[in-house]
Amino acid sequence: MHLFSQTITDNWKSQFLNGDVIYSNGIFTVTINPDLSEDSRVMVLETTDGRVLAVLTPEMADKLDLSKGQELSELDFRQKLNEGGVTLHGADYLFYFSKTEKNVLLQENQEGTLRQLTEQDDLIFSEFESSASEQDLDDAYVELDHWAVFGSFEQNRLVCAASMYPWEEDVQIADLGVLTLTSFRGKGHARKVVRSICKYAFEQGYEPQYRCQLDNEASMFLAKAAGLTLFGKWDVISPDCTVGESQ
Repeated sequence: MHLFSQTITDNWKSQFLNGDVIYSNGIFTVTINPDLSEDSRVMVLETTDGRVLAVLTPEMADKLDLSKGQELSELDFRQKLNEGGVTLHGADYLFYFSKTEKNVLLQENQEGTLRQLTEQDDLIFSEFESSASEQDLDDAYVELDHWAVFGSFEQNRLVCAASMYPWEEDVQIADLGVLTLTSFRGKGHARKVVRSICKYAFEQGYEPQYRCQLDNEASMFLAKAAGLTLFGKWDVISPDCTVGESQ
């Protein structure tokens, strides 16, 4: 997928193609990787170019009776997950900037009604949080102590904020969360904040990553409005699933 940077494509290849590829037909690929963490012992990635990649630990492969050489479609694999009692958490859409859109973004100037936030903005940010619902705060995961935080203001009031944190220890990708107070939505605050914080991330050598649930139409609309492009759908084993856990 040459639309996206090498950092992004290499990151997902390393997660899904490192290890022993037990089946691949060019469209569907299954890999066994002993180095997966407990939280990631089964993962599935569907990319927008039509490919589906699955990876799992040797222990999970044994429990699902998967072995090298057997014919395996995506439907077969998902059926084995179901029969083995393995539930997935529920996929996230993954959005990134294409190389072209990145270049456009880097030429933009930041608008005056928004700026980077620091720990000196604690009172302003606390007021912002108190004006949002618990559900919105949980869904957005925007925190003042994250690696980077940007906010948009209306009449000196913080009405929209976005924050980022490094996604993986050795990968130059920063995961993004954004939240706009309900009564200030639809005014373009979120788009401006997302583009500003993403420009900052690029300038620091990071690729911005935007994730949202498949049923969050407003978040998908925002991603596209901010210039991001859909990369694919990513799913991991549910944290409540005990199948294959170490005893």
